[in-house]
Amino acid sequence: MSARIIRNVLLFVAAAAAPFVIYFVRAMPHDVRGPEYTAMEVSDTMQTTDGPKYSETGHDITPLSQEQIAELAQDLTAEEAHIMLRKGTEAAFCGTLLDNKKEGTYVCRLCALPLFSSDSKFISGTGWPSFYKPVDSAHIGMHRDRSHGMERVEIVCARCDGHLGHVFDDGPKPTGLRYCLNSASLQFHDADAELPQASRPIETETAYFAGGCFWGIEDRFQNLSGVVSAVSGYQGGQVDDPTYREVCYEDTGHAEAVRVLYDPTQITYDELLAAFFRFHDPTQLNRQGPDVGTQYRSAIFCVDEKQLEAAKQFIEQQSKRDRFRGKKIVTQVTIAPTFYPAEEYHQNYYAKNGGSCPIPMYK
Repeated sequence: MSARIIRNVLLFVAAAAAPFVIYFVRAMPHDVRGPEYTAMEVSDTMQTTDGPKYSETGHDITPLSQEQIAELAQDLTAEEAHIMLRKGTEAAFCGTLLDNKKEGTYVCRLCALPLFSSDSKFISGTGWPSFYKPVDSAHIGMHRDRSHGMERVEIVCARCDGHLGHVFDDGPKPTGLRYCLNSASLQFHDADAELPQASRPIETETAYFAGGCFWGIEDRFQNLSGVVSAVSGYQGGQVDDPTYREVCYEDTGHAEAVRVLYDPTQITYDELLAAFFRFHDPTQLNRQGPDVGTQYRSAIFCVDEKQLEAAKQFIEQQSKRDRFRGKKIVTQVTIAPTFYPAEEYHQNYYAKNGGSCPIPMYK
C-alpha cells in the first residue's frame, strides 16, 4: 500500500473520530462548505483572524474599525443609518430597488463591498429585493437573530457589519436560499458603469511553487497573511490538462504545484520564497518525506524574469546557511509552464476534511 493511501486512511479515521468535526463544519467559512448549507447553519459569533482577509473574488474583506465605520456612516441618510446601524427594516414594497430590473451589481451602501448581482435577483413576492446567492459567500456575514419572538438568520456585510436583512431557506434552485434585503442597505451600479474603487478587487500578483504533496503546500500558503488564495494543480509536464491518475501513474512529467495569489502590499515575493523553504525540504530529490516520485519534486515556477532572478538569488543565499551545510539544494527554478488546476476534491483538502497540514516546519 502506498504512503499516500496510508495517509489518506489515517486522515479519514482521525476526522471521523475527532469530536470537534461537527462544530468545525458548522463554523467554517461558507465558501468552503458550498451552497448546500441551510440558512440556520450559522454560528452565533463571526470568525476573526489576524491580518488582512480576502474573498475568493479577490476583495479585501478585512473588518473595518469602529472609527472607519463611523466616518463612512456620515454619508448615510437618517433612514439608511437606522436600517444599517441599528438593524431597522424598511416597509414592505417601498424599497427603491425592489422593482429594479437593470443588469448590474448591488454593493453595500456603507462600505461599497459587492454583495449581489442582478443575475441572482428574483421576484419573491415578499416586498423586499430578493436574491438566491451572493457574488461571494465570504462577503456575507450571518448572525442568529432571536428578536421579535422568533429565530431568524440576520445577514450583514462582512466588511463593515452593516445590517442587510435576513436569509431564509425557501428560495429557488440551485441554492434554495432567499436573501431578503433592505433597499436602503444597497447601492446599485449598472453593468456598463465602472465600479468605485472600494468595490473593486485588490491588485494581486501570482507565484507558483511545488514541494511535495500539494495538499500541504496549499494549506501552508493559505495561512500566510497577505495570501489571497492558493490553488492545487499540475505543472511542468508533457500532457495538456492531466488528471491526478495520469500524473501519478503515467509519468506525465508534471509536478504537484500550487498557484499562489497574493497581495504585494502585504507580503513580498521574497517572503513567499522564505516561507516555501520553511514548508518543505529543498534538498530531497524527487520526493518529500514518504511521497516519492518526480511529481513531488521541489520547484519554483516563475512568471517573469524578475521572479526568476529573485528565486536564483534566494537559493544562492540559502545555500550558505548552516541549515544546508554539506547539502545540495535541488529546487528547480524555471519560467512557469502552463498551470492546470487539480480536481475539485484536491482543493482546500485540509479545510474540507477538518484538519491542517501535518508536515514539519523547517527553520
